Amino acid sequence: MESRMAELMEAIQESEGQAERRVLTLLGGRYISEKALVIGGKIVWESRKNGYFHGYTDEIKNITESGITYIGNEKVFCDTLGQEKQIVICGAGHVSIPVIKMAVMMDCEVIVLEDRPMYADHARLAGASQVICEPFEEALDKIQGSADTYFVILTRGHRYDQICLEKIAAKEHAYIGMIGSRRRTALVKQSLAEKGVDQEVLDAVYTPIGLDIGAQTPAEIGVAIIAEIIEVKNRKKRTYGYSKEIMRALTAQEPYPEKKIMATIITRHGSAPQGLGTKMLIYRDGRCVGTIGGGCMEARVIQIARLMAAGEGEQARICHVDMTGNEAEEEGMVCGGEVDVFLEIV
Repeated sequence: MESRMAELMEAIQESEGQAERRVLTLLGGRYISEKALVIGGKIVWESRKNGYFHGYTDEIKNITESGITYIGNEKVFCDTLGQEKQIVICGAGHVSIPVIKMAVMMDCEVIVLEDRPMYADHARLAGASQVICEPFEEALDKIQGSADTYFVILTRGHRYDQICLEKIAAKEHAYIGMIGSRRRTALVKQSLAEKGVDQEVLDAVYTPIGLDIGAQTPAEIGVAIIAEIIEVKNRKKRTYGYSKEIMRALTAQEPYPEKKIMATIITRHGSAPQGLGTKMLIYRDGRCVGTIGGGCMEARVIQIARLMAAGEGEQARICHVDMTGNEAEEEGMVCGGEVDVFLEIV
């Protein structure tokens, strides 16, 4: 399967930016772990030529969300692939700094646009992935936008907000939020509507930005903003899929290839630490790329994966981890949920 997984990673990379990309994986039967890449409802790559999925084109077109489904008589996991989440922050003032720090903790690419060198330096110190220190209009010309780009407008003044919103409204996006009072933001939107900016886009802008938690300080406002972004992000029933690190590991040319195990969360109930589709690559010696949540739950999955990599038996299996009850509490599984993890040799 290793060479086929490398082919899949290449096919995913080549399809970056296309809509409705899904990876289907058989969870049982004779061809367990067989995969297909589906774009726009059509199979564009299969791990087995004319394989299991080939005869179910109508059923495949009807899949709309990540998670477990049935195709024919077999259980299948669907990864509805997104791209790496990107948060673009216009402005690097006092409120922006906690937003940057929390966005970094979410493993997002964080791009900050700021026209004042001193404040741009503050954004770099806060951990931003990229800082563009140029006038906002010019900086935004360098941002393409995507269905996984979240725009946060936190500039120092009314006219800068308007410049940013006008440019951003023409870009593909997952979210646009703008700081300011209802009156101030309404004036900005009214002015842009008069200039011909799409009214539907303006109506969808989150203003005032952030969830209403009574936030007062810059840190509290930052929490409210990030919470709103998380809420919007999680409405989309899709996963990020394969991280860049995992894709690099699966496409790397190794002089002495070894068995590796891919672990994927396929079901999640309760307060499990990671979401559907989260992946981790496990080597025979215990090295890992990525994480499915850490702690005793992850340790148990790694132990089972290493036994699979060392043996000559099963090529794939489902591992159930229950993080509820007294036994789980004693082992330090504090989340209190349950997950099923699909383990497959790659």
